[in-house]
Amino acid sequence: MQTRQLGKNGPVVSAIGLGCMGMSDFYSTGADADEAVATLHRALELGVTMLDTADIYGPHTNEQLIGRAIKGKREQVFLATKFGILRDASAPSRRGVDSRPEYIRASLEGSLKRLQVDHIDLYYQHRVDPSVPIEEVVGTLADLVREGKIRYLGLSEASAATLARACAVHPITALQTEYSLWSREVEQEILPACERLGVGFVPYSPLGRGFLTGKIAAPEDLAADDFRRGNPRFSPENFAKNLQLVEGIRALAAGKGVTAGQLALAWVLAQGSHIVPIPGTKRRRYLEENIAAVEITLDPGEQAAIAALFAPQAIAGDRYEAHVMPMLNV
Repeated sequence: MQTRQLGKNGPVVSAIGLGCMGMSDFYSTGADADEAVATLHRALELGVTMLDTADIYGPHTNEQLIGRAIKGKREQVFLATKFGILRDASAPSRRGVDSRPEYIRASLEGSLKRLQVDHIDLYYQHRVDPSVPIEEVVGTLADLVREGKIRYLGLSEASAATLARACAVHPITALQTEYSLWSREVEQEILPACERLGVGFVPYSPLGRGFLTGKIAAPEDLAADDFRRGNPRFSPENFAKNLQLVEGIRALAAGKGVTAGQLALAWVLAQGSHIVPIPGTKRRRYLEENIAAVEITLDPGEQAAIAALFAPQAIAGDRYEAHVMPMLNV
């Protein structure tokens, strides 16, 4: 497994990580815990070190799953989890945020218990809380570093301005934001800010929530409880338009002898040595397919051809439902 450094003075991790959310939540209630654990163990065998979870996945059950899987293997894992999103049990798609110092501390203690560890390697603020100054949030997290409960700090879906303010308080090791061929907004300000500030960038959903693999041919292919059915880009009026873009990358991938998903991941990896994508999967066969993308090299002409297929103005639909969009790039 190739490695990359997260941030200017951050840790060295596998060049590709593993997003664990879908093992427990959002993509279908029909989760297979045994296959998920087998997938986690296979990831470690193949040299994947960075495992990414959050307290709201489940809620809580994904951290419990990870804790079960890494028991006795803690030294092989760079463990990342998150705090700060609130979910309404009566309306699971509804979101709130909380980054008060007392909430951060309570969230961390819960995560440590569920993960069965004594420290978190990378602790992210999952979404920026406009009611709590980022300086206060980072100050609380810095105290937790000094207490030995977390090692590195991260933000998720924070703006370039918020990231700069955070870095003025304590080094930020990673910013995690959606980035893929069909979510390229970060190229305008976020990626340049990360390079300027010495912050690693961790793209979530680098396969466009599975869409860029070409394995989803129609909205009906998704389970009835799959949250993507409510995502604007998967709506009937947008799906067909976006599928035409995927056909283009499938053709390029076939010419290179790789899968569409592998080519999409290789393109993300090629956008900077400080970028460590975390494609999610709950099955070993897709894990192995994704990991193989680190071996694919793309020359500048190939990168440009791939990017041209997915011009931002060609993408149909927003990244999230309207009520979630204000929580992004805050």
